Amino acid sequence: MKRICYILLFFTIAFSAVSKEKLRFAADAESGAPYVFYDPKSPTKLVGFEIQIINEIASELGMETEFIQNQWDGLIPGLSRNNYDVVINGLEITEERKKEVAFSIPYYLTYEQIVVRKDYTGIETLSDMTGKKVGTLEGSLAERIMRDYGGIDVRTYDSEANSYTDLENHRLDAVLIDAPVALYYASWNPQLKLVGDPIGEVSYGIVLRKEDKKLLSQINNALRSIIQDGRLRKILDEWNLWNGTMAVYYSDPTPSNTLPSKYNDYLESQGRDISFSERLERYWSFMPLFADAAWMTLQLSILAMIVAIVMGLVLALIRIYAPFPFSGLAVVYIEIIRGTPLLIQLFFIYFALPMMGINLPRFAAAVVALGLNYAAYEAEIYRAGLFAVPKGQMEAAISLGLTRRQSIRHIILPQAFRIVLPPITNDFISLLKDSSLVSVIALVELTKLYGVLAATYFDYIGIGIIIAAIYLLLGLPFVKLSKIAENKFASVTNENKVKGMSKYFGKKHR
Repeated sequence: MKRICYILLFFTIAFSAVSKEKLRFAADAESGAPYVFYDPKSPTKLVGFEIQIINEIASELGMETEFIQNQWDGLIPGLSRNNYDVVINGLEITEERKKEVAFSIPYYLTYEQIVVRKDYTGIETLSDMTGKKVGTLEGSLAERIMRDYGGIDVRTYDSEANSYTDLENHRLDAVLIDAPVALYYASWNPQLKLVGDPIGEVSYGIVLRKEDKKLLSQINNALRSIIQDGRLRKILDEWNLWNGTMAVYYSDPTPSNTLPSKYNDYLESQGRDISFSERLERYWSFMPLFADAAWMTLQLSILAMIVAIVMGLVLALIRIYAPFPFSGLAVVYIEIIRGTPLLIQLFFIYFALPMMGINLPRFAAAVVALGLNYAAYEAEIYRAGLFAVPKGQMEAAISLGLTRRQSIRHIILPQAFRIVLPPITNDFISLLKDSSLVSVIALVELTKLYGVLAATYFDYIGIGIIIAAIYLLLGLPFVKLSKIAENKFASVTNENKVKGMSKYFGKKHR
């Protein structure tokens, strides 16, 4: 009986562990240190002070965390689509955002910091930036501060690291971004320096949907708990982020007794020159990430191209052979799709259609958007191919007894396919590259992975070459298959014409 009880207890514990509720949180790993980024020492592991905070909150709630990658400027729209439960990624609490979403109590307070080149003088205040080119993160509080001040040439970026790169390369006069970013990306850089007094006050909060009031209350209680028992202070100390504003806000003036170990580890990884063999080992450690991103890119491209080829053929046939108004509708579709950006179409399918009751998953939305977009281009390629077949082919087929439909299917289309194969292959290669746009709807493909890893390691050349090589390798087999298919069509086209005509002519007179 005891043994049975132990077995039941074991399965009860195991089941409760497996069925533990998940707290789905979103962030953009390209935001970089110290928020959410891939560990330089272990490229498949996500680290950052916000990762630790959300893990502590989930632990308080008896939940497990599940990370969902999403582009920074799409974090709040993705939340509204219920793609995840919360967002934690250095999102400032502002009155404008409060109208759309709910915020937790602040988990971190900081300020905006000016950064210039080491040899640059004359910029130390907001007024000094008038007439200057100043970079910042798109949609950030720093951008709003500068635009409200006026007279500043504001240049926005979707990655903080890129703004500092442009500053080093003399494309910018200064950068104004949250102090933690400046600390991790500029303070140790011999080419840059931090100047001026703190500007404004920034409060970070965890973002939720307004209707999730119960979850908001639970998260606030969990935050208060990790504040009161010192866990939040310990996390911030480890990342060298505790400051005077936090000390005042949380009434904790005591000096730190925790070493900034996470900060020191980060500086060590950035400041140390690595050997060629170490760099190769690093690239090799990226292979699981490259494989996942390449598989995502390949799946999207193949499925979207299937949609494009099938729908493009239908559109071309309707446009050429169908009566009005069907042919006119096909023309309208083709011109609208070709005349509007793919990114706008992707946003419409992913964010606007749910308002009409059509809520597609991320992957399906990406396939549909790419497929419908390229269908318009394929339709025009098919139209050119169909018109390239001499009119006499149709007339000869009909005169020999084939119907119009049979003539198109067995005589015209095989010849048109042979003509359009090269441009279709070219479009597939283009689609393979255009799949990079799907990162805006929380899918991680090769180009997004490049941005994330390059921002983490400041290695734009080596990682870029590898990503470019993967794209090339993904496309080459399809180019080869296209040539084989083209030769096959060329060798059998004449034979099919004769067989097709004789088959139906024989049937008619049998």
